[in-house]
Amino acid sequence: MATINLDAVSRWYGNVVAVNGITMSVGPGVTGLLGPNGAGKTTLIALMAGFLSPSAGTVTLDGATIWRNTEIYRTVGLVPEREISFGYLTGQQFVLANAELHGLPDPGAACRRALEVVEMVEPAARRIGTYSKGMRQRVKLASALVHDPSVLLLDEPFNGVDPRQRLHLMALLQRFGAEGRTVLFSSHILEEVEQVARQIEVVVAGRHAASGDFRKIRRLMTDRPHRYLVRSSDDRALAAALIADPSTSGIEVDLAEGALRVQAVDFGRFTTLLPKVARDHGIRLLTVSPSDESLESVFSYLVAA
Repeated sequence: MATINLDAVSRWYGNVVAVNGITMSVGPGVTGLLGPNGAGKTTLIALMAGFLSPSAGTVTLDGATIWRNTEIYRTVGLVPEREISFGYLTGQQFVLANAELHGLPDPGAACRRALEVVEMVEPAARRIGTYSKGMRQRVKLASALVHDPSVLLLDEPFNGVDPRQRLHLMALLQRFGAEGRTVLFSSHILEEVEQVARQIEVVVAGRHAASGDFRKIRRLMTDRPHRYLVRSSDDRALAAALIADPSTSGIEVDLAEGALRVQAVDFGRFTTLLPKVARDHGIRLLTVSPSDESLESVFSYLVAA
């Protein structure tokens, strides 16, 4: 059970600020790191892995400073976004070398276990230079897992992975989180993050924009209207009753969906108003579902803010 803490962390390169005053905590379970290109995600992961020093602030793992602390590498596994440069090695040689660098008592057995986890036992005899992009991603993950770390940091791990392999990797990350490991991964594919991560951390222009369950984040965004899809026994009568209340700013009858599209500017008032109006007018509510509580909607709002 390991926790990484960042306290007012900044990192700059000359006049370029990559990360600006970020404070956040990443604990056991699966956390998704989101942000547009150039937001500072890769820099953050490098700081957490101990490969970069913070220009200001501190990065710690269970209270121990990560930078220049070689003992941390016994606990942390890293899957970088950059390509493997050892194309002349076989997959087995690459993973075995990492097992030996960690000083494991039986590096051969550790190598085999890691390759089995990522389903790369058979291709491991081939040179990495002959691998597809997805296979290179999996052998990088095997290398990161070879010493059985309690913290796993992955930078765009799904890049180039085919659909079957992607499902397998997603299931692996969920399993690691359920085992109590601290797993943080960045991805630009929001659907993957939504399915795998219990928590998200959003970085925009080097700053920490949001943290937590994305549905809760959406509900806290009170400055933006909430959109609902509502089906009832009498959509037109319900629309007429709701539009008169100041908690709604727009209602559209969607004939194709057979439902109302409601835009609510006062979330609290609307959630109380809707069942009351339905009851008072003898209307039966069939479906009430938010139409903008997806991770994609929340991410779009945060990036545009």
